[in-house]
Amino acid sequence: MGFRELVEDLKALKSNEEIRRMVEDRLSSFKEVGRGSPGGLFKELAFCILAANFTASGSMKIIDALGDRLLKLDVGSLERELRRLGHRYPHARAEYIVSARNMLGEVVRVLRAGGGSRRIREWLVKNVKGLGYKEASHFLRNIGYDDVAIIDFHIIRLLHRYGLIPEVKRLGKKRYLEIEKLLSEVASQVGMTMAELDLYLWYMDSGKILK
Repeated sequence: MGFRELVEDLKALKSNEEIRRMVEDRLSSFKEVGRGSPGGLFKELAFCILAANFTASGSMKIIDALGDRLLKLDVGSLERELRRLGHRYPHARAEYIVSARNMLGEVVRVLRAGGGSRRIREWLVKNVKGLGYKEASHFLRNIGYDDVAIIDFHIIRLLHRYGLIPEVKRLGKKRYLEIEKLLSEVASQVGMTMAELDLYLWYMDSGKILK
């Protein structure tokens, strides 16, 4: 297998009307969040912080369970809730989420100022605790940006299976950006945005379209 095989498999998947509709609906919902309230943006940010080294489905369940309490729980109370709800790192994630909440106004200001997803991602990684390149990219994609890659183990495993990258044990900034460039080339060949590509790749690896 290789680059051409991945491109052809993605084209075939996109031709499936049911899957394509699910992807389009999910992308539309992301843009709705981006146009929504600061509280909605914060919940998406909290979701991405929780999802680091944890499952997307588990993080979604926690966000749904806590609801608007995410906007007011202190660190101790949030830690207890995260532990009760089964998160692997309740203390660290509680601290990160409350820290992000305290600077929500600044996050919203940076988002509204624009300047491109890459610049915003650099700012998020530098200033928001708990966000690396994957998490910051995840957040931006989930609020409507479509030109950054979310390189998690699903994507790495799939690209390795197609013979496009060696086995990756550690994903620093340089390697992340190299794989992101590769994904950009794949997206261009298939005629997808990076956000669209991510959802199709996730489906190819897991059979699901999450967020």
